Amino acid sequence: MEIGITQLWQSMGIAQLTWGQVLMMGVGCVLIYLAIARKFEPLLLLPIGFGAILSNIPIAGIAGDQGLLGYIYHVGIETGVFPLLIFMGVGALTDFGALIAMPYTLILGAAAQFGIFVTLLGALALNYLPGFDFTLADASAIAIIGGADGPTAIFLASRLAPDLLGAIAVAAYSYMALVPIIQPPIMRLLTTETERRVVMRQLRPVSRLEKILFPFTVLLLCILFLPTAAPLIGMLTFGNLLRESGVVERLSRAAQNEIINVVTIFLGLAVGSKLSADRFLTLETLGILALGAFAFCIGTAAGVLMGKVLYRLSNGQVNPLIGAAGVSAVPMAARVVNRVGLEADHHNFLLMHAMGPNVAGVIGSAIAAGVLLAVVGQ
Repeated sequence: MEIGITQLWQSMGIAQLTWGQVLMMGVGCVLIYLAIARKFEPLLLLPIGFGAILSNIPIAGIAGDQGLLGYIYHVGIETGVFPLLIFMGVGALTDFGALIAMPYTLILGAAAQFGIFVTLLGALALNYLPGFDFTLADASAIAIIGGADGPTAIFLASRLAPDLLGAIAVAAYSYMALVPIIQPPIMRLLTTETERRVVMRQLRPVSRLEKILFPFTVLLLCILFLPTAAPLIGMLTFGNLLRESGVVERLSRAAQNEIINVVTIFLGLAVGSKLSADRFLTLETLGILALGAFAFCIGTAAGVLMGKVLYRLSNGQVNPLIGAAGVSAVPMAARVVNRVGLEADHHNFLLMHAMGPNVAGVIGSAIAAGVLLAVVGQ
């Protein structure tokens, strides 16, 4: 009888629950709170948070190799399928007209990726402190957080540093969610009132032919110069072609809605499965979170500073605020730029102009991932 009671007790979660698991369940609850109460990236933070709770349930093994979340992670993350399908959906949802009308904004999208490479050096520098041991592959995966592109961060981390995937994904999506809080102070600090009040000229009309040729042009350049970025760029351009061709409306709607929604659910749960206490509660995780914030701030600052350069070169025709949209948090970063511009002048609508560097940032982060994969992944 006593043995039976002991076995029953040992089969209960309360007997096996550790303080680390309780803490990580609390982290999951915080992510869910941010998603519901604060509406910070709810489409991903909510499933990630719930996945964190499920993965820390003792005995159940939901996140293990034989558990549901383990299977989802293997099928969608280890293979890289989920991030690529997300990119297809992003391509189908995105109008590249602003970038086509203002091709010079590619420079702003590229400048905002500067934080990625600065952070790579920062991650390697942390190795001089006790408790850190980041390889070049680890540092590369951490650095991509600066691009503020969750799918790209997950794709690269799954290839270069799968053990750090949970921390990298949470950092990437957390800072994406905090764009409205992090970016405005940096934008105001680096620009003057006069610069923020610049009203840009209306965008030129972009023809349907230009929009159809654009994905082929981007893909051709990728094939010629950086084929390692082809998985991300290829799916992005395919999704955009579905949108702009005008002959496959059903497929375009599916990519924009059903497919991306289903994948988002599974992607969030799979990322949450990596937030188990034994994997997440380490000194390296704290370093990743700190480096992620640093990368995002540097990327925003670099975009704004390049915007100031274009402001000078254009004799005051370019509002430097749009450089902050060079990070690829689409379309949130563009909305933040528009809000800060309206604060300076309530007639200054910058949303469409900011979409140019914003979508350029999506392409830029994919290219940066391709560079890191080509150099480090070999």
